[in-house]
Amino acid sequence: MDDLHFCESDLLGVVESVDTGSINIFIENEEHLKSLQVNQLVAIQSSRVNQQLIGLVTRIIRKSIADEDRPDEIPVSYNSVRITLIGTHYAIDGLEKNVFKRSLAVVPSINAECYVLQSEKLKFFMGAITNQSQNGKAALKIGTYNIDDEATAWLNGNRFFQRHAVIVGSTGSGKSCCVANILEQIAELKSANAVLFDIHGEYTPLVGKNFRQYKIAGPNDLFSDETIFLPYWLLNYDEMLSLMLDRSDTNAPNQAMAFSAAVITRKQEFLNAMDKKELADQITLDSPIPYKLLGLIDDLKELDSEMVPGARTDKQGPLYGKLTRFIQRLSTKKQDKRLNFMFSNDDNLMEYDFMEDLCKKILEPAVDCERGIKIIDFSEVPSDILPLIVSMIARLIFSIQQWTESEKRNPIAIFCDEAHLYIPCAADTTINQASLSTFERISKEGRKYGVGLVVITQRPSEVNRTVLSQCNNFIAMRLTNADDQSVVKRLFPDNLGDFSEVLPILDVGEAIIVGDSCLLPSRIKVQCPTRKPKSQTVDFWNIWAKNDSNATINASVNALRRQSK
Repeated sequence: MDDLHFCESDLLGVVESVDTGSINIFIENEEHLKSLQVNQLVAIQSSRVNQQLIGLVTRIIRKSIADEDRPDEIPVSYNSVRITLIGTHYAIDGLEKNVFKRSLAVVPSINAECYVLQSEKLKFFMGAITNQSQNGKAALKIGTYNIDDEATAWLNGNRFFQRHAVIVGSTGSGKSCCVANILEQIAELKSANAVLFDIHGEYTPLVGKNFRQYKIAGPNDLFSDETIFLPYWLLNYDEMLSLMLDRSDTNAPNQAMAFSAAVITRKQEFLNAMDKKELADQITLDSPIPYKLLGLIDDLKELDSEMVPGARTDKQGPLYGKLTRFIQRLSTKKQDKRLNFMFSNDDNLMEYDFMEDLCKKILEPAVDCERGIKIIDFSEVPSDILPLIVSMIARLIFSIQQWTESEKRNPIAIFCDEAHLYIPCAADTTINQASLSTFERISKEGRKYGVGLVVITQRPSEVNRTVLSQCNNFIAMRLTNADDQSVVKRLFPDNLGDFSEVLPILDVGEAIIVGDSCLLPSRIKVQCPTRKPKSQTVDFWNIWAKNDSNATINASVNALRRQSK
């Protein structure tokens, strides 16, 4: 078969009305309705030679029309089909044959014939989709098409990461396996560069020379190559205050002013001690320069108890007694073992070159496919500051990319698992506000600096709308919550809104894929990865039915006491 040639038996009906992006087909033969299904592909006769318009069945209508002048007669059936136009098929396009494009040069004329794409004609058309996608230099294999399981579904890897992506699905829908499948294919690229924020430690099975597993240091972890420490001096001004300042305190403005002044002074002292006086004159409050927190607390204590000369005798200084609570909060944070990754006393964290080593861990691309995928386990980070810590790493990635010369910039993709936990819809705390500010900026400006964002969540209704609106690729797996379905439906292009109606009935591992990276909006069976994440649903009944139990309550209690597994 060299083209989509149709015979009379393939005829579905003729065009009876035309809208901007959709048409109505009048069906004369009722037998044609029996095998027709919603979301089935059809071809419509074009006014141009060697072209057919491709559409998607969105509604099948059968009405009975009674003759008002002859009420005793049996009503006449009226059958029609609503079609959404999605692109154009070209028999020949330049030097290429069998080409599909997501554009409409013309719209159908009235009485244009409409044909169902099925059997051999469907395979021929899906072959055009597969070949076009696979022959590109950025082919990302995602699975197979539901309408033709012999046709491989490919995405354009460039567009998928350039224009950000969303992967959504309820618990148990296959979302984590879809992510693992994408990561495995990225890992095969020679200079791969991606970071996955693993919130619950689900992706620990992804190991090998292509992957590098890191863990945010727990309460009892020591400095090592496998652990990541994020010392407090990496925080920028807004992050510092969101973590350490109680804005409800009446003295909060004075505390913020005193703290910021002490920080910049301590950073300059550190640089001067290292004989970097020129740099000390250039830094700002946000510059990532080490400083001693205990020394800073001493500075604040001095201000808090300062006495200054008065007219007759010494009087209380301008900040006397106004920093007491702030100093107590700082000291409490410093002593909190849960925050060992931030306030550890390890001397390595105070080295001037520490940040370079940290950024190499997170940002360095693969060399001959090795260690290009960095998976960071946040499972031991306290939930109340999780948004701050995740966004801090994201900010470091974005900042380094921003300050790298464009010709030397290696693009990097950030996979945000369980994104609703740290990119929330509403910022009800200062920590959430700081996190949202970072991710909103990355979503808006990341493309310019080679930072791609992949938002992964089971609750899209709880994810920030601004971030979601900047994503132009959608992999939507089964969603059962009405609010989540509504959000996804609004994100889909207007002419594909009805496509989301199948979200609650998708099988495990099935997805609706729409966006710039997908040549054909489709229902896809996502392929399984070779390394499955530890996110499989627990078989309650089967485990309860066993004679023996693996319960280890004592060990679990001890782990809880140590705050370490």
